[in-house]
Amino acid sequence: QHFIFCVLPFMIDLNWRYATKGFDANAKINASDIQDLIEVIRLAPSSFGMQPFKILVITDQDLKLKLQTASHDQAQIADCSHLIVFCVNTQTSASDVDNYIDLICETRDMKQEALTTYKEHITGFVNSQSVEMKIEWAKRQAYLAIGFLLYACAEKKIDACPMEGFVADDYDEILGLKDQGLTTCVLAAIGYRNDVDKGQFAAKVRKPVDEFVDFI
Repeated sequence: QHFIFCVLPFMIDLNWRYATKGFDANAKINASDIQDLIEVIRLAPSSFGMQPFKILVITDQDLKLKLQTASHDQAQIADCSHLIVFCVNTQTSASDVDNYIDLICETRDMKQEALTTYKEHITGFVNSQSVEMKIEWAKRQAYLAIGFLLYACAEKKIDACPMEGFVADDYDEILGLKDQGLTTCVLAAIGYRNDVDKGQFAAKVRKPVDEFVDFI
């Protein structure tokens, strides 16, 4: 059985995007678009809504060059307009749950007592996980957010390259993350493609729908 779908605007955006390797180093994303993209990341879903990660938005060229050496010398680190580094918490604890509950109460004008059961549920989850398990849980939340970022970039016709090809320990050292209870998880180099990057001319390769999806 073959499935035929109409071409919707978001499909056009997703077919337009690709993992850009060749950025125009002189083309910069304007401040308004950067703020929009940050808001997209901030509003992305996460487990319990806790957002156990933060992002660093890097534009300093000297710093980007240092990070390039920790990224197997990949050119997009230095040539992109902005490098977004997703960092996850390494020490999520009950105190983080307390802070989150406080934020809910402040944002929604609620009493702490109304959230007692919810707080106990989240605290129980956090306390039941090993350090390694909590870091892996946090990484999954960051990956949800980078997915939202990639689509938002495509919708704005901003190029992006999600990246795992880096040495996390070196990033943590260069960025001073260990003292902040953070570690590097994943990167997104964003900016505008140059005229010669071959990826923009290649057809997108994906499994056909009838091999990719089972309706049960």
